[in-house]
Amino acid sequence: MTQTRFAHIEVDDGVYAPQHDSLLLCEALDQVDLVAGKRVLDICTGSGILAIEAALKGAREVLAYDISPDAVACAARNAERAGVRVDARVGTLADARRAGPFDVVISNPPYVPSDTPLKGTGPNRAWDAGANGRVVLDELCDLAPELVTPGGSMLIVHSEFSDPPQTISRLQGVGFDARQVASQVVDFGPVMLDYAERLEAAGLLEPGRRTEELVVIRVDRR
Repeated sequence: MTQTRFAHIEVDDGVYAPQHDSLLLCEALDQVDLVAGKRVLDICTGSGILAIEAALKGAREVLAYDISPDAVACAARNAERAGVRVDARVGTLADARRAGPFDVVISNPPYVPSDTPLKGTGPNRAWDAGANGRVVLDELCDLAPELVTPGGSMLIVHSEFSDPPQTISRLQGVGFDARQVASQVVDFGPVMLDYAERLEAAGLLEPGRRTEELVVIRVDRR
């Protein structure tokens, strides 16, 4: 069990531990007054760090979904440890849609381009996202009109390797304003180091480069 710099977050083996992407999204959430008094969805919750941050910032209700039962159990324990109420549920984006709509949706979804079969609920499902890194991002874009209330917002973090401009373009095309609001260049973590040669072979990564730009996209429904 690993403890992060967030005292209330402990991460079980097999659950995605908060890293640069989670922290960048938390910082973006700090910069805006989006969640106080609102109904919030954290999709792909992992350890629950984002759901808990939303609850600590005064959200009226927070639902946190993940396909991994281990992650959901971890998120629920972390919320209890933080002294906040988070309704952590095992489920998919389709399940979240049925529980919606929401005033605010926050997400750190899988976004790493991968040729690994997307099966089961193992730890790799926290990052593997198909050949273009957009399996979950595309579904999130498709379901956004049903997930978000009129006047509502989304904050989504992902890597340059999963084509953030495509997210912006797709969401602008279905009635949202979308723009990049934060970015950070970071050294590859363990997953990206492991996948680097594969990304180079696919022409997605310059040979020898071992950094990536993470971006946060803010989306507001018109």
